[in-house]
Amino acid sequence: MDNVNVIIKPLITEKSTHQQTTRNAYAFHVHPEANKHQIKDAVEKLYNVKVADVRTMTRKGKPRRSRFKIGTTPDWKRAVVVLAEDSRIELF
Repeated sequence: MDNVNVIIKPLITEKSTHQQTTRNAYAFHVHPEANKHQIKDAVEKLYNVKVADVRTMTRKGKPRRSRFKIGTTPDWKRAVVVLAEDSRIELF
């Protein structure tokens, strides 16, 4: 799996924006089969920063109703990447 396919998109939420300013941590939607080493390498190469820590979690899909059936949205994987003190990512 190459670096472009590991990181799907950055997550821009209130919580992730707060963590960017206070803890220098950034949240990303990542490929479900990517491990922490692949995520670390991808962020370092795509954004030219130094990664200190990677935390991952698999989020369950939400139940949704379509006409008369109940289905769910797909499960997805989230990664919170903590950068070194001298590194920053400009997402905007």
